Amino acid sequence: MRIRIEVELHYRLLTPGPAILAVEAAGAFGQEISNAEIDFGPVEHQARVPGEEGIGEKIIIRAAEDLHCRYSSDVVVTRPRPVFERMAALEVDQMSGDALRYLLPSRYCQAERFVPFVQQRFGDKAGGAKVLAIREWIEQRLDYVSGVSNASTTAADTFLERRGVCRDYAHLMIALCRAAQIPARIASVFAPSVEPPDFHAVAEVHLDGTWHLIDPTGMAEADEMALIAVGRDAVDVAFLTTVTATELQTQTVKVTRAE
Repeated sequence: MRIRIEVELHYRLLTPGPAILAVEAAGAFGQEISNAEIDFGPVEHQARVPGEEGIGEKIIIRAAEDLHCRYSSDVVVTRPRPVFERMAALEVDQMSGDALRYLLPSRYCQAERFVPFVQQRFGDKAGGAKVLAIREWIEQRLDYVSGVSNASTTAADTFLERRGVCRDYAHLMIALCRAAQIPARIASVFAPSVEPPDFHAVAEVHLDGTWHLIDPTGMAEADEMALIAVGRDAVDVAFLTTVTATELQTQTVKVTRAE
């Protein structure tokens, strides 16, 4: 599938300072990037550093008052849609180091709090079948509601409230999978089926020795996602991080299927 991505951001910095952006589709397995352009206008400084797990890049800029970003690219997604029913989970002593770290609790995904629930609710399933059961439970039990969560909302909060947005769905999916001893991490993606169009948060689970994208909101499939970044939770994949307060002026994200 070929996807066209167009992003425009304009934020007002209340005081001058650095900003970290993760807005570009990554040059990663399963996708090919072309016609990529990014423009920040005049800035005092600009640098790039590798993203988590070497996937994508974070761009560090220093702006005086206004932070502008225009990004566009074409992405051909070549990864197949995972068949989770056929996938097995590895035993902990057989996992690679990049998988083991994603069994641990993180700021927004307190996996240890969900162990009894996961054992009781999903204990009769294993591997990819368990992952699918967790995804279906979340999609069926949660309501997608904007504005009901904030930067401090955790997976435990979402479990109790039973509502949230994509990052809340992803955090809960990650926490439940980690509680089931299945490594899981967050991924930020672009996908044409997401409504409203935006930077979209999904989960990535480690099965059969590799990583597979899965969307607990049910809005997107792995074979139509353009991966941006991965990490422990939303802290690692935020599209914009600043050390000073900001005011949103304009933010538009357009993701379309291109023939």
